[in-house]
Amino acid sequence: MTPSWEGKRVIILGAARQGTALARFLFDRGAMVTISDLRPPEDLQATMAALAGIDVNWVLGSHPVELLDQAELVCISGGVPLTIPFLVEARRRGIPFTNDTQVFLEHVPCRVCGITGSAGKTTTTSLVGEIARKAAELEGSPLQGKNVWVGGNIGNPLISAVDSMSPDDVAIVELSSFQLELVTRSPQIAAILNITPNHLDRHLTMEAYTSAKAKILDYQDAQDVAVLGRDDPGAAAMAGRVRGRQVSFGFTPVPSTAQGTRIADGHLLWQEPGRQEKLLCLEDIQLRGEHNQLNVLAACAIACTLELPVQAMQPAVRAFRGVPHRLEYVRTWKGARWYNDSIATAPERAIAAIKAFSEPLVLLAGGRDKNLPWTSFARVVAERVDHLILFGEAAKLIGAALNRSSGRPYSINYCENLYDAVQAAAELVEAGDVVLLSPGGTSFDEFRDFEERGERFREWVNALL
Repeated sequence: MTPSWEGKRVIILGAARQGTALARFLFDRGAMVTISDLRPPEDLQATMAALAGIDVNWVLGSHPVELLDQAELVCISGGVPLTIPFLVEARRRGIPFTNDTQVFLEHVPCRVCGITGSAGKTTTTSLVGEIARKAAELEGSPLQGKNVWVGGNIGNPLISAVDSMSPDDVAIVELSSFQLELVTRSPQIAAILNITPNHLDRHLTMEAYTSAKAKILDYQDAQDVAVLGRDDPGAAAMAGRVRGRQVSFGFTPVPSTAQGTRIADGHLLWQEPGRQEKLLCLEDIQLRGEHNQLNVLAACAIACTLELPVQAMQPAVRAFRGVPHRLEYVRTWKGARWYNDSIATAPERAIAAIKAFSEPLVLLAGGRDKNLPWTSFARVVAERVDHLILFGEAAKLIGAALNRSSGRPYSINYCENLYDAVQAAAELVEAGDVVLLSPGGTSFDEFRDFEERGERFREWVNALL
């Protein structure tokens, strides 16, 4: 049942993309909207101007508890922890919580494919979107002439496009643990790529983090589909929560009674009981690293559940060069190739990036720690890295995790910030090397987000003479 918003008194915490898109959506449906943000008015002039055409009550600089006196619902943006005093008091008073993802799932008129995971979800979501768009151009495709909407945790919040969607369209949505922790609805197709330690500074325990991810499955029914990474212990463990059809992807064989994608004899294959189909050649994949092969396997498994034709998968995969800040090639300088993997905000992501290269490696790592273990990262550095340049708040913490008594010898430089790390790499690098920014920590000690960090890295590398 679609909720009614007419006259409802709603508080939205956070005036970023999600909060402002939700404010406009709810106002258009008759809600009385208050936006509260910790930033002062001078930092939000552009945001307030963008919403000047709607009647919103702005409360800036704090979240005063008095706002709760008349509130019927609190909408929480992804960056707002549930543990802040304002929300603790709201919960004590019995005021319900929601977010833009929940509201989107309550109102969206078309099929939704939701994709989550600790790593790879942006690449996979983007590639599924490209395959679906190719399918929309093909005669006889289930999506012929239909609209494909891609967004969620990437791009524009899809809540702003709901009124333009038709029942025969499809929405491909990236979903973070922050977005999922409040939902009580699930998409018709739900993919969990992997679950490894991440965001423990927010969720505190792996149990809480895993529980948030699992919500993408928990409200499905028997007609829905779950797509799981069968080689990842965290994702595979979700099989017991699947309520509908299960599809998997991975390097290991697909069980004979199951459905999924795999790689064999240089091809990506779709397999189901009694049938096997070649989807594309392994050499069609333009992205580096086994982790990106898994992302393509996941995207093709999802495309198969959407019944998209192979004729759409092949050209989409061949043309796909990835998305910015994810093993993004920047330039060749001094005979070395420089790559921007600023999205790597957890050690596991940095490990995957390191393993994508066989060349001598100069690695830039650091930023702000998320209370995650660095032991595996340290082991891979000892095996694969020639020069390690550590920067930012987490530099000394990462350095302390390194075991210099094992593995190959490698040099370590400590830098205060990313700019200095780029200059240090420029001094060290030799022809034939790869210079890789794959921090393993967040950007918040120095930058607004990982995208700004990647943009500055790109700028500084392109400025090298």
